[in-house]
Amino acid sequence: MKIAIVDGYSTGAALARRLAGAGVACVHVQSRPDVQPFFLRAFRPEDYVLDLGFTEDVTGVAEQLRRHGVSRVLAGTESGVLLAETLSHALGLPTNVPELLHARRDKALMAEAVRAAGLATPHSTVVRSARAAADWFAASGLAEAVVKPLASAGTDGVTFCGSPEEAARAGHAVLSAPNAFGEPNRAVLVQQRVHGTEYYINTVSAAGIHHTAEIWRYTKRVGPEATPIYDFEEPVAPASAEGQVLTAFAGEVLDALGIAETPAHTEVMLTPEGPVLIETGARLGGATAPDVVDTYLGLSQTSLAVAAVTDPQSLGSHGAAEVSGGRWLRCVEFINHHRGRVSAEALTKISELPSVVFATPAADPGTLLDPTTDLLTSPGYAYFAASNLTELIHDYETLRAWEHQGIYTR
Repeated sequence: MKIAIVDGYSTGAALARRLAGAGVACVHVQSRPDVQPFFLRAFRPEDYVLDLGFTEDVTGVAEQLRRHGVSRVLAGTESGVLLAETLSHALGLPTNVPELLHARRDKALMAEAVRAAGLATPHSTVVRSARAAADWFAASGLAEAVVKPLASAGTDGVTFCGSPEEAARAGHAVLSAPNAFGEPNRAVLVQQRVHGTEYYINTVSAAGIHHTAEIWRYTKRVGPEATPIYDFEEPVAPASAEGQVLTAFAGEVLDALGIAETPAHTEVMLTPEGPVLIETGARLGGATAPDVVDTYLGLSQTSLAVAAVTDPQSLGSHGAAEVSGGRWLRCVEFINHHRGRVSAEALTKISELPSVVFATPAADPGTLLDPTTDLLTSPGYAYFAASNLTELIHDYETLRAWEHQGIYTR
């Protein structure tokens, strides 16, 4: 069996490693000529029997994959979604509904498709200038808005705004810079800011059936530049009341977006009026450690994605991830407050906290590190696991105190 992975970065690197370990030959395809360092550092070339690199000749790439006997093409991260599905369609391989391809990357088209299915999304518009962002905000009657790129990830370019002037500044910032993958931002999404509790639901779909792997509850904070900063996530039992609501809603969203044959990462705000879609990616959830999730929850999305490729008949026997063994689990993103060069000692010190079971950096020692403003500027993350919540919170608060003292930089 041969599987092609487009942009095997982020959790896509873990997918390639797992597939290679299961005896699957993996071929790598690159969707863009340049890869941002944040993503490239996770790439593992040793997990591939062949790396085709980047070429603009999509037909030629498809023919190469055909000659090599590739039987599936999957996106490793968000930037690979369009090319992975385009290649799958060209090769006649299992993939998502082709007619909705762009609605799985463009957040405005995504919201349109989901609203057409009768599901809740924030009130929004697409603009192509800072002035248009300000004008829409002023006319909307909203007290708060969110400005973001149409196709990015990791809260890149996301800004909370409370006035037309703030919307204009945020819109200008998005249009003046590329997105997290180096793609130009030619338009901006301006939408209602929805309040509630935010979650993500990681699923794997096969033959149109959606299998829930993990549900996590977000805790985020608002940074000094009015941007959302990831704080931590905690697992949610799928059998709980909120888990059942989220699972049902996510399934309807996946149907509305034509996701039938891939992993998906769906972010939902649970409001007093019910669930509201924030966005969905037709790929694995990023910034996770599947080995840790498998150990403490019994199932990760990556494990389920591997099963979908190697043993699809087994999907129905995999139950969704559940917290087990009397352990509390929390995935904590690192937050840097001090500009400077990355210290080599920080990760060692964090790893010595009693409840830390895994820690990974997102920047190499000696590189320049700015204060954290989004997920892409976080110095890394760690999983905390403890037999009681008091112990876990103690270690979490210790880490946050060290961050204010400047643990990551020198």
